[in-house]
This record gives sequence, structure tokens and C-alpha cells, in this order.
Amino acid sequence: MEVTKLKHRFGKMCENKALEVEIKIGEEDASNISATSINCREAYIVAVDIGTTTLRSHVYDIEAKVIGSSTKQIELLYPKAGWVEMDEDLFYRQFVDVVCDSLKDAFVKASQVTALGISMQRNTFITWDRETGKPFHHFIAWRDTRSDDYCSTWNKCIKVRLLRAMSTFLYTVTRNDRFLASSVFYFKNQTVPMRLLWMHDHIPELRARMLQGQVMFGTLETWLVWKLTGGERHVVDVSSASGTLLYDPFMMKWSTIVMSLIGLPSDILPEVRDTAGHFGTTQPEVFGAPIRIMAMAGDQQAGMFGECCFGVGDVKCTMGTGTFIDINTGGKPHASVAGLYPLVGWKIKDELVYLAEGSSSDTGTAISWAQSIGLFNSVEEISKLITSVENTDGVFFVPSFSGLQAPINDFKACTGFLGIKASTTRAHLARAVIESLAFRVQQLFETVLEEATFPVGYMRIDGGVSNSDFLVQLSSDLIGRRIDRAKNHEVSSLGIAFLAGLAAGIWTKDDLTQLRKSDKVFEPNSANVWEEYRKTFTNWEKAVKRCLNWYPHTE
Repeated sequence: MEVTKLKHRFGKMCENKALEVEIKIGEEDASNISATSINCREAYIVAVDIGTTTLRSHVYDIEAKVIGSSTKQIELLYPKAGWVEMDEDLFYRQFVDVVCDSLKDAFVKASQVTALGISMQRNTFITWDRETGKPFHHFIAWRDTRSDDYCSTWNKCIKVRLLRAMSTFLYTVTRNDRFLASSVFYFKNQTVPMRLLWMHDHIPELRARMLQGQVMFGTLETWLVWKLTGGERHVVDVSSASGTLLYDPFMMKWSTIVMSLIGLPSDILPEVRDTAGHFGTTQPEVFGAPIRIMAMAGDQQAGMFGECCFGVGDVKCTMGTGTFIDINTGGKPHASVAGLYPLVGWKIKDELVYLAEGSSSDTGTAISWAQSIGLFNSVEEISKLITSVENTDGVFFVPSFSGLQAPINDFKACTGFLGIKASTTRAHLARAVIESLAFRVQQLFETVLEEATFPVGYMRIDGGVSNSDFLVQLSSDLIGRRIDRAKNHEVSSLGIAFLAGLAAGIWTKDDLTQLRKSDKVFEPNSANVWEEYRKTFTNWEKAVKRCLNWYPHTE
């Protein structure tokens, strides 16, 4: 039995005293195991990570080891083409169940939990009636594209063009980075404004109650806290708010410019809180005892914290549903013209850390699609298959199921294979898919290097897709940097546990760097690898250009 399990199971008996335990494997075994004193101080953190398709709850002990877990699949609804929703009542029941199941798995009662932390997919939102608590619609997921036409129309309208022109002029005069950021302002589906405006325009009851000041808006965690606390708290963490496009990270407040631009009232918005702190206490009947909610953060920001990217220039790459590269920019938000998004990483009392983020949306989607058409049957098969050939035989894959993000920024691009010949095999196609993911990492990292005004460190990597040694090694070779793969691939969960533990006084920040563990470190094989791949990468970029602007723009 593991020491963490022993510590936990005997913890209830020893009441903060040291307990001497001796375990004998068998008389024939000369090397009996004798356990020394076990510190039985109880401190349990429940960390819930709400992904795009998966809901996970882990119970961590004082050594940040997982002692209990539970997972549920999030049921997505697709009422129409491009619409992606979540049933709010089912989601709430799943959230409560997954926490209870993880506590049961850990043999921990709710009364023993020190703190609860929640990390979540960003920009999935809901609106509900302030008086009745009744939602006006289901959760609108971040992948929902019903506002495509709105984005196209608004990005070409005179208001937005004027905003960009004025911002360009003001930046020229003041050199204020806030104006540089707004000089390239545009709406996109992944952020909140256009989807929220669509709901306003298409739901008469929502529109009427908004005029009466009786509408509440919230992302996933805002609504969860409101429900868990019995309607006492309407709050959001600053890291989650900063990704909505409704919040101004330069001014550290809700954006009056964006809210005025789209014509929606600011009284629907929740109170913005620090990332780590007391967000509220759950009602006793929810879990059997009240639990303090001590941290909330967007999934990528929580991942940065879990990777202990505390210094300026620290870089994290998460390869899951999408690829997200985040860099710590310190106490100043980054203004990008290449598509990096300025975010609040976390705010803990007086400590305010900003990130710049670049993303590629279709990493996991490309892997799942390749599996669905039979290119390979399992993740384990990928490495053997793609290394059975020396190269792709001139075949290139463009992973653009959701368009291409930074630094290309073309949301009308299409997915495609180019260069298929009679000699092309399944292995060539599979290798082309994996290489394309590494090429996107290289593009995003190059963008980070070009825009950084400070030294950039090595890369830390996590996420399910990073299990591929071939992909991570190729990425290391292409960017010419060491890549440290985390032992705990679910670093968003670990990060929110760290934040909750800090707020609860369980750990100090110095403790956390000792708790984060590496699985494997990948070093660039040689400087020649990039030179060998340069022509391949150039040809891949030509393939990308063939796929740009494929789908028609809505006029």
C-alpha cells in the first residue's frame, strides 16, 4: 500500500499525532518494510477541472498526491449545425456527483476538505433571471459558431473600423500598449461578445428582463458558485474574465468600450475576484458539509500555475483538445499584432501576473479524426506507425477544422491533405498529421520569440497529446529548446489545487516548485535537425496557403 494511502487511512485515528507503523511483507522476506513516523495532519484539496468534453475531480493530500479521483463525460448538445450547448441542470448534477465520487474514492468526508478549487474551459456562458434563478437558455459552449455571421458583419462595421483607426492614432501619439492591442481588435466566436449578443437578439424574454436590470451573466464557474452557495455569490475570477473580451486586462476592469459597442448593460456582469481567495462556501446539503471555494481559474492559467511558470519568460505548452502556448509576461499585459492574446494569469493579493497566449484549436480534433477514419487505432500505435517510414513522402496535412489561429489568423481556412500520390501509405498520412501539430507548435513559439522583449526560457509541456515522444522530440528539435514534460499530465487540476492550497494556507509558493515533478526532458538532437526540416516546413507552409480563405465570407 502506498504511503499516501496509509497516511490518509490512519489519519482519522491519530488526531495530529505521529503514528508508528510496521508492515511485514512476509517471514520469508528478509527486508521487512518499517514505516517511520507518518505525519497525520489532515489537509485535503478537491480540485475540479472542467474540460471541453470531460469533467474531472481529484482529491489531493498535503504532498499534492492524488488519493481519489472521479471522471464524467460532459454531454454536449447539438440542436443545429454549428450550435454547441450544455444542459445546465445535468451539468450541475454531474459536478456534484463527480466531487462526491472522488471523495468516496479517497475515503474522505466533505467535513475533512480544506478547500475546493475549480479550473474550467473558458468562455462557455449562461444567462439567468436575477429574481427567479431560471436560465434563459442552456450553456453556450465556446465552440459554438452560431454567431459567425455576427462576427463577420461586426468586424467590417464602421464602429469597429473607427475603433481600430482611433486606437492606431492614439498609439502613435502615446505609445500606450493598450491602444496597440485595440488597433487590431476583432470579434471571434471563441470569445463571448457576439454569442451573447446573438442570445440577446433572439430571446425576447432575455431582452425584456435585461432592460429591467434582472439578468445575470456568468461563465461556467460563476454559475456554479451561484448555485453551490444558494444564490449568495455572483462572482468570477479575474483570469477567466480576462479571456472573455468583455474585460480590459490593461485597465483591470470590465470593458465599458466593448459593452457600449455591443449595446449591452454592465449590470449583468459578476463581481471580479482574485484567483486565489474565498469565493464562497457551499451549502451544507450539497456535499454533506460546507466546503470553502478557495480558487478559480481558466484552464490554461491554472495549467501555467501547475507547471510553476512563475518567472518572466517561462513558457508552457498544453496539447489537448487544442495546442495552447502561454508565456509569463510579468506585471505588464502584452500587446500583440500577430494574434497573441493578453490574459491575466493570476492575481493573488498584491501579485498580478499576465500571460500572452497563442493557440491552435484542432490538436486533439486532428488526432480523433485520424483515428475515426482508420489511420491508426490507438495512441500507442501512432509512434510505431509513423516511425516505420523516414518521412511523409511529400504529403502535408493542414489541421484547420476550426480555422487557423495565430500567427495566420484565418478562420475561413480548411483542413486538407496535399501531395498524395499513388505511393502514399497509411503511415505517410499518419506521420503528416503528427508533423503538422509540431509545425504549429514551431509557428506559435516563433511568434512568442518575435514579440518577446525579454529572454524566453525552455518549454514545459503537458496534455494528453504530449504523450507522443515522437511529437515532443520533433517539437524540441524544431524550436531548438529543451522541453520538460510534466509527470502529472493534468496540470490544470494540479494548478488549481496549488492555488486553493495557497489560499487556504497549506502551502507557500516555495513549496510548489518541489511538488511539481518531471516525467521526461527532451533535448534538441542537434542544430542540424531544423536545417533538415526547413525545406519540409517551407513546403508545409505552401500547403497551408492553398487552404486559406477556402470557405466563403458572409456578406
